[in-house]
Amino acid sequence: MSLGDLGGWTLRRLPAETAHHLAVRGLSLLPPPRAVVSDPLLRTQVAGLDLPHPIGLAAGLDKDGVALGGLARLGFGFVECGSVTPRPQPGNPRPRLFRLDDDQAIINRMGFNNAGLEAFAARLDRRPAGVIVGANLGANKDSEDRVADYVLGLRRLAGRADYFTINISSPNTPGLRALQGRDALDDLLGRIAEARPAGARAPVFLKIAPDLDAAEIGLIVEAARDHRIDALIVSNTTLDRPATLRSAWRGEAGGLSGAPLKDRAETALIAAAEAADGRLPLIGVGGIGSGQDAWRRIGLGASAVQIYSALIYQGPGLVGRIRRDLARRLRAEGFSTLSQAVGALR
Repeated sequence: MSLGDLGGWTLRRLPAETAHHLAVRGLSLLPPPRAVVSDPLLRTQVAGLDLPHPIGLAAGLDKDGVALGGLARLGFGFVECGSVTPRPQPGNPRPRLFRLDDDQAIINRMGFNNAGLEAFAARLDRRPAGVIVGANLGANKDSEDRVADYVLGLRRLAGRADYFTINISSPNTPGLRALQGRDALDDLLGRIAEARPAGARAPVFLKIAPDLDAAEIGLIVEAARDHRIDALIVSNTTLDRPATLRSAWRGEAGGLSGAPLKDRAETALIAAAEAADGRLPLIGVGGIGSGQDAWRRIGLGASAVQIYSALIYQGPGLVGRIRRDLARRLRAEGFSTLSQAVGALR
């Protein structure tokens, strides 16, 4: 058992949220790497971002941007932190985070707990060099104008993050997913477009739920195109509870992530890729736990992928294993760039 495996085993013996806080605290103490070293074959661009490789960290692990250097040291090509809301909020009552060990899954109903936009901005001002950082923006639970919360986040963090993600797909803030409807989405994305600084280089992504049908995803793709959104992240956690779940916590309310999300997330990605037809970059998330999983998402149309839940069960070495597997598969299939593999399975 490696030191990393031993640490992961120890953390899994603790209550889930306690383990989460300890992991983030430990990562915050690590110095950043001098550079993310990766196989040159894996270099790629997504919405103008020059990534050393396509494996990123999904939002939710580092909500307040406290461990950016340590997370980069794990070897991620890009790191997304948040969700951050304009005002600090404690989130939902505890317990609110559950490990489904038998299913390699997580259920959370955290509720956008974070220290708020000002603390977040101050940390980004001190961010380590050479780390590609995304800011995942949310809205306060009691906000009277949630769209204004996203606009405020975008404006306050302008020049501080390399990209922004508009998160309207968390299931743990009541009513938030209603912003995925076309009328509400037009209002949101129209105001986001107006708030983007002229000549701003930081792209804006939209993160959607997996609990949408193909027609709904198609409407979101067209709205994103109409309002100059730079990419879609497909997808967030699911409210679905597959019948195959075995763990004692399977009936808890909240968003389900990890291995049981894989099929639903793939289905959503396929619908998004068909609707986008190459006109909008896609980032695949949900149930990715191996090089094979990442390879399949890329083949289905994702230009990059993000992981999170699988780290809890497989440890930080997972990032390197996926990178090596992707490079091996690219060479075996005769691709000279990663972008050539995007959509190859469609």
